[in-house]
Amino acid sequence: MRATSWGWVWFIFFFLNFVFPSMAFSYSSSYYNPANFESRMPSRIAPEGQSVVIVNPRVHAWGAYDSSGYLVRGGEATAGSDWCRDLGHPCHTRTGVFHVLSLGSAYCKSSKFPIPRGGAPMPYCMYFNHGQALHGSPEGEVVDGNISHGCVRLHVQDAEWLRFNFVSVGTKVVVLHY
Repeated sequence: MRATSWGWVWFIFFFLNFVFPSMAFSYSSSYYNPANFESRMPSRIAPEGQSVVIVNPRVHAWGAYDSSGYLVRGGEATAGSDWCRDLGHPCHTRTGVFHVLSLGSAYCKSSKFPIPRGGAPMPYCMYFNHGQALHGSPEGEVVDGNISHGCVRLHVQDAEWLRFNFVSVGTKVVVLHY
């Protein structure tokens, strides 16, 4: 895909959703059922005393847990790839415990990808490890596998929910081992 084609994707996405909302793309596709992925995450974890988002790259799912350790919501997650051909090295999402550093809007875009100029849509980005973020991705870019450059791709409606209903700067993010 040419770097300039992302501009058209972005334009069409926002034009249809904000200028003609009654004709807009549906954020939920007919094949994505969040419950199928939410069930891959434990319904309860040890109470943390704070909200936490857990990403499990092995099962391609994420879960949002309240301070009592109960799963509030979950869904499909696409983490970093074993190999990124355009970079010539692995692109795994860094594993460990992090905290959200910054929050973005529906217009958040990558400054790096696609190479060389960036511009890939990352709606509702939530940076947790410098260049790595939880973010929405266009339809078809969130799959039951790990294919990203290191960010955690979520369905747009899931990223929007996390961004406005669960995550704030400082929220704990745990990325489990592959």
